[in-house]
Amino acid sequence: MKNRRLFKNFYKMVLVTFLFLSLWVSHTSSQTSSSPLQGKTLPIFKLPTPQRMEEREYLGLSQKESFSVSEIKAEVLIIEIFSFYCPFCQAIAPEVNTLYQIINQFPPYYQRIKIIGIGAGNTLQEVENFKRTHHIPFPLFPDEDFVIHKRLGEVRTPYFFVAKKSGNRAFQILLAHSGDFGVAEQFFQKILNATKISIRN
Repeated sequence: MKNRRLFKNFYKMVLVTFLFLSLWVSHTSSQTSSSPLQGKTLPIFKLPTPQRMEEREYLGLSQKESFSVSEIKAEVLIIEIFSFYCPFCQAIAPEVNTLYQIINQFPPYYQRIKIIGIGAGNTLQEVENFKRTHHIPFPLFPDEDFVIHKRLGEVRTPYFFVAKKSGNRAFQILLAHSGDFGVAEQFFQKILNATKISIRN
């Protein structure tokens, strides 16, 4: 049992190190990505239901043990793949918070566009530490065993998926971005252009 746990921790550290080295090489050229998932349906995966009532209300969830990503009540879903140990994720956290605040300023957007973060290789405690340290206002979820990370193409961190809900209630990925997205206002405009979402009265 002990050897199994040591191997699991070793595998986790190797994968995290690989992700960071890959990102370091390409960080200066981060840009909108041609992810193989772009244009395709967002893979279905389950997440633990947030314990905070305000986060459950934000996502439109009932109080149960877990939920499918397709259950999130949103027209557009922004997913940030991050890691507690990723220095670039830490550096852009204020701008990601600004993106949330821009959306939150307008009820027509706030009700239709939601943001979540998934901590690749992170435990619940690491995710909570990241949230507390960087004052993250939106829900963050652990992905300790990289299960979701693998389903999303084992992307580098930070990485952003923007998906829009289609008629069959599944989310379709319309925009993928690797690394720093720059100014939050400009990235928000990219999101609006990609999803063709506009203010409705």
